[in-house]
Amino acid sequence: MEKWLAYHPPAGVDTRRNTIFFINWYGRSDFKFHVYTKTGEPDPDTGYDFGKERDSRKVIAWGGTTADDEETGLGSTRRVWFHDLSAGPESWTSNYDVDNPDLDGDGEVDYRMPPTWEYTAGGFRAPGALAGDLSLITRYVALNLLMTSSPLYPVELPTAEPPKSLNIDSNTYEGWPGVDASERYITPELLVDELSELRWRNRLDFDNQDLPYDAKAEECYLGVLTDTSCYPDSGYPAFANLYLYNWANLERTKDDAGRVDYEIPLFNYAVGEGVDVPALGFADDNYVDGTQTGVFSFISPDVVASGYGLTTTQIHEVGHHLGMSHPHDGYDSETGVDYEPAGRFLFANAGDESNSMMSYIDVNWDFSQFDRDNSDRFLTAAYHEAANRLAADVLASSRASRAKVQLRAADVLLGLSTKAFARHDYRAAYAFAEGAYNQVVAGAKRAGVDPAGAAKALAAEADAARRTVEVHSPHEFIDTLAPDSPRSQP
Repeated sequence: MEKWLAYHPPAGVDTRRNTIFFINWYGRSDFKFHVYTKTGEPDPDTGYDFGKERDSRKVIAWGGTTADDEETGLGSTRRVWFHDLSAGPESWTSNYDVDNPDLDGDGEVDYRMPPTWEYTAGGFRAPGALAGDLSLITRYVALNLLMTSSPLYPVELPTAEPPKSLNIDSNTYEGWPGVDASERYITPELLVDELSELRWRNRLDFDNQDLPYDAKAEECYLGVLTDTSCYPDSGYPAFANLYLYNWANLERTKDDAGRVDYEIPLFNYAVGEGVDVPALGFADDNYVDGTQTGVFSFISPDVVASGYGLTTTQIHEVGHHLGMSHPHDGYDSETGVDYEPAGRFLFANAGDESNSMMSYIDVNWDFSQFDRDNSDRFLTAAYHEAANRLAADVLASSRASRAKVQLRAADVLLGLSTKAFARHDYRAAYAFAEGAYNQVVAGAKRAGVDPAGAAKALAAEADAARRTVEVHSPHEFIDTLAPDSPRSQP
C-alpha cells in the first residue's frame, strides 16, 4: 500500500516530500473489513515473527520505508505515511473499544480515533469531529513524532569535537546459568549495519566482552528491582544503580581509547530463570544535566519467550543515545507540550505504525526514512552552529587573515547546505555542513585558534540549558514490556 501510494499520488503531489495520505474505503459497494500487517522480518536472535504471530501487530497505518530497506525497499527516496480511516478495528491504538471512554481507569478520557463508520449520529463520535481528528493525527503524530521529531539527547555526542569513528562497545554480564547470552543473542553484523544507515558519515564497528556477574554487580542489579540503592550515600535513586556501578568501573570497558573518537557504552544483563528484568532496555543519562551516558539491555528466559533477543533492543537503545525518540511520544514545539500515548493523546500510538526501529511494533528492525531525515537535520544544525561559532572566534583573532581561504570555502559550503536543506535533500545538507565545519577547523589552526574552543562553549551553553529547563521527565524513556502496554498484547 505504501509503495503504491508513493508512486501513484494525486496530480501535483510530490511524495519525495513529507506526504500524509488519509484513506477511506468504507461506503463503497466493494468495501471489506480489513487491517494491514507486515511479516517476514523476525527477530534476528530468536526467529520470532511478531507480524505473523501477534494479532496486536495488525495495523491501520504505515509509512517511512526507505529506498534501500532490505525487505520492502521503495526503490527511491519517498516520504509517505498513510492512515486508513476505514481499517480496523485494531488493538494497537485501542480503537476497537468504543464503549469505554476511560480505558485505564484514571478518571481521564482516553482519546482515540475510531473507524470511520463510528463518526455518525448515535455513534462513538459526531460526524463533525472527523476533520478535527484528522488535524490531530496530522499534527501530533505525523508531523511531531515522525516527520519532524525532537532530539531526545544531544546528537553531537559528549566529545570535545564531533566524532568521526564510533565503537559500539558491548559488555555483557553473563548471569544466566548455562547460557552464553552474548554469543547466542547478539547479531553484531545487523547491529553495525542498521546503526551505520542512521549515522552514515561515521565509521562504526563493534566489540563485546563478557563481564563477571559478581556479588556487587548482582547487588546493584537486584536493587533496581527492589528499589534499593547499592550506593546509599550517593543521594542517587535506586534506578541509577547500574549507571553508578558501571561508571565506577568504566575503565575496564574502555578498550578502544586512541583507536576511535567515541565509544558508545553498552551494558547487557543476562539473568536466569525466576529473575525479573527492569525493562527490555533504556538509554540512560548522567542524572545531573541530561547528557547521555550508557545503554542498558536485558535478557532472560521470559524475555526470549516473549520473542526478543538482545540485538534489536541494542539497536533501539543506541538509537536513543544518538538522539532518536519514540514515534509514539514527543514534543509540540509551538505549545511546549510534552506528551505520550495516554489521556487526550492516546491516539499517538498510531505513530508506532511506521517502519521505524524506534517503534514498539516490532515488525521491522530498520530506521525509517523519517528517522534518517531527522538525524541528518539535527546534525546539519549542529554543524552549522559549530562552524559559525568557531568562525567568529577565528575572525576575532589577530591572525584571522591567515584563514581567509578556509572561511570563504566554509561560507560556500554552508550556502550549499542551506539550499540542499530547502529542497529536502537532508543527506547533502548534512555533508555540506560537516565540510564547512572542517574548513573552519583548518582555518582556526592556521590562525592559531583552538578548534575545540567553540565546541566547548556550545557544550557549556547546552549543559546550562538542560539544567534549567526540563522538557522530558528524568529517565522517561524506559522500554518496558509492561503487561498493559500495546507491546505485550497477544
